Amino acid sequence: MQGAVTRSRKGTHGGSGGKSPPAAAKMKTSKRETSQKAETLRSNVQNWAAKIGVRPRRVQIQHMTTKWASCSPAGRICLSKDLLQEDTAFQEAVIVHELLHLRVPNHGKLFKSLMNAYLPEWEEAARGRVGRVCGYRDPS
Repeated sequence: MQGAVTRSRKGTHGGSGGKSPPAAAKMKTSKRETSQKAETLRSNVQNWAAKIGVRPRRVQIQHMTTKWASCSPAGRICLSKDLLQEDTAFQEAVIVHELLHLRVPNHGKLFKSLMNAYLPEWEEAARGRVGRVCGYRDPS
């Protein structure tokens, strides 16, 4: 794995078996909202990819327990489904982080300079989040 935005384990997610009809209706709305949020996230990835000048081969949103996202050497970007519940500033910090790995494979000075150039407020967006983004760990 070339790069990843990590986080602490958050616990398990249970299924929806045995829910009452109102809960089932709420879940359908939730699935529609999740689908819309996923499309928005994918669109943001494509917009940032164009700004940065990179072309990810594939972007997928999946269940990830210990990372917010990852990037493979083959150019595949994987984003955690949990990222859909986060604010746009944090989503963008994670997106830019992973897309920059298509240019720079490590978290060295060049990588951090590019993070600061494309998203000067990325450290503020990461503050208070579980885990770390680009080596930034909230001191709290």
